[in-house]
Amino acid sequence: MDKELRKYVSMKNPVHFLALGFGSGLIPLMPGTFGSLAAIPILFAMSFVSTEMFIGITVLSFIVGIYLCGVTARDMKVHDHGSIVWDEVAGMMVTFILVPINPLTLLIGFLLFRFFDILKPWPIREFDRRVHGGFGIMIDDIVAGAMACVCLHALLFVLPATL
Repeated sequence: MDKELRKYVSMKNPVHFLALGFGSGLIPLMPGTFGSLAAIPILFAMSFVSTEMFIGITVLSFIVGIYLCGVTARDMKVHDHGSIVWDEVAGMMVTFILVPINPLTLLIGFLLFRFFDILKPWPIREFDRRVHGGFGIMIDDIVAGAMACVCLHALLFVLPATL
């Protein structure tokens, strides 16, 4: 963590620790990608729970994420600093709603989510530009996750035997 950032955040603070994706957001190159990768062990663990529990955990990660990201952004004095990656973790959870989790679907879902999160096609870009605070940090990634989820389901429908 660089000196400037160290003035504002502490990995000992549980809010910062979670908002920074367990520290994955502090990796200087592509923090959003590493934040998305940090979601994979969580998704693997979630693959053993019921569909209702999976959706409940996903919704809870979004609601809690609004607080985590909002507080951490305020503490950092920067809206949506690149190191805040809880939104990527929650977005990845949305990507895998009702998707069987296996190595191939994890890879495809990860790539789809990163595609939508990085390129920010409409309406993701509008949310990113117009909505602020913790909700604003979270919502564009939730929408990216929903778009990735739809694409992943379409692939599962078209190529069910291979995925």
